[in-house]
Amino acid sequence: MLKKVKISVLMTVFNTNLAYTKRAIDSVLNQDFQDFELIIIDDGSKENNRAALMDYVEKYEDKISYTRHSNRGQSESINRGVLFSTGEYITILDSDDEYKPNHLSACLQEIDALDLICSTTETIVDNENDYYVPDKNDQTKLIHLDEVILFGTLFGRRKVFTSLDFRSGFAADAHFYEQATQLFRVKKLDLRTYVYHRNIPNSICATIKKANLTNA
Repeated sequence: MLKKVKISVLMTVFNTNLAYTKRAIDSVLNQDFQDFELIIIDDGSKENNRAALMDYVEKYEDKISYTRHSNRGQSESINRGVLFSTGEYITILDSDDEYKPNHLSACLQEIDALDLICSTTETIVDNENDYYVPDKNDQTKLIHLDEVILFGTLFGRRKVFTSLDFRSGFAADAHFYEQATQLFRVKKLDLRTYVYHRNIPNSICATIKKANLTNA
């Protein structure tokens, strides 16, 4: 019988620099709330050092599990991670970001009478322009990160993630949140315990932003 935990943390990996992945993993392991599992879903990576990642993960087998499939995208990978999870609550961490040490405990404290929360982030940037990302309603326009919904800041009860799937494509996180507002009690908070590294040139968001603005 699978061991149940309070929180399942889902992290997808796709050709992520191993140093970033380790930083993300360590930020989960160093939480001040320890009743969690970390599920790493490898979305068909080819470039990252899988052997080195596995060696690292094996040190923490009591906390971390690893699964791999062919490249299907972040949304499908998270949907699959939900199926593997056992947590009463489910949340997400991008493999090139990190949590502050009190992230999980802060989310638990804030969710209380709610079903799903998301939050603003502490964002690491190289320049002011990195605070802006494509608007889901018009990808040729930019909006501030504080106005968007980010995968990594979603934290909710299991029933939310088992009732709704993440769709593929741009702004899947915002779509998920909007769908949840129709069925559940949701709220966006100014929490900033999620550290969002926007200063990584080949991140998914940076690549989409560059492509959309180039084609505008």
